[in-house]
Amino acid sequence: MNIELLRKYIAGETDERETRQVVEWIAQSDANRREYMEQRKLYDIALWNTKAVTAEKLSANPRHSLKWVLRETLKVAALVAVVFTFTYYWMSYRNATSAQSLQSIYAPAGQRSEIRLSDGTRVWLNSCSRLTYSGSFDGDYRNVKLEGEAYFIVSKNKEKPFIVEAGKYRVRVLGTEFNVSAYPANKEWRTSLMEGSVMITDTHGNSLVELQPNTEAYVKDGRLMKSGFNSTEPFSWRRGLLSFTNLPMYEMVKKFELYYGIRIIVNNKSLLGNSYTGKFFIGDGIEHALDVLKIDNRFTYLYDSEKQIITIN
Repeated sequence: MNIELLRKYIAGETDERETRQVVEWIAQSDANRREYMEQRKLYDIALWNTKAVTAEKLSANPRHSLKWVLRETLKVAALVAVVFTFTYYWMSYRNATSAQSLQSIYAPAGQRSEIRLSDGTRVWLNSCSRLTYSGSFDGDYRNVKLEGEAYFIVSKNKEKPFIVEAGKYRVRVLGTEFNVSAYPANKEWRTSLMEGSVMITDTHGNSLVELQPNTEAYVKDGRLMKSGFNSTEPFSWRRGLLSFTNLPMYEMVKKFELYYGIRIIVNNKSLLGNSYTGKFFIGDGIEHALDVLKIDNRFTYLYDSEKQIITIN
């Protein structure tokens, strides 16, 4: 920490940004707090020494008494402001740290992660996805936040519902098995239920759609819709597979972009209407998938690995 900034903070002369910077630095370690207290003591000693010297001068020259009282009053006021400001920001920081004892896990492009939460819930996290969750699930709910796609097998607890915050919607469950896809970069939002039941709500908790097994909720034209599904192959990504059944090329391109964190430009528009059925191991990479696809389809591609752009011609 810059000593001048620390002294400026102790003197109560920092702005809001500088104050927050110092308070966060102090809270980082006991060593930082000790250094702050040492500087604070030096400031206090200098302050009171100045008072003593000034008092001697005052007794020798009473004409300066009013100026001295005013100056010393301002110093004390500044010191009180420093103590108050530090206490306020310190308590705010401690409270925020306690309230936000959250953990976060991210699955990089082309990979997936499997985790078990403190309540026993199992979560598979798809590529380019992030899950933020509490390490203890204190409170009335078990809240997690999802950016991307995840498959959940939720541990049952009737007293404490499990809630997945995903974009504009919330998925509320007691104990069940379901998949949620809500990539921030993609307008698609979908929740598919395998077992149990779930309630889709808005951010205010208002109920919107209830799902039963083998049904899913999805967004179409800005509206939340509901339909049934028969195959669980689309969720085989949790086993490391990308499965496509008669899927158009333009839909495959969207999947590849999401799962591999790249951009794909298709110049050969005639390919977009073609449909494909097959399986790819996610870990084999996007180039392997394209090499397989082009066996039965005449196209070439260029991969700019630096810019993460693939051009299909």
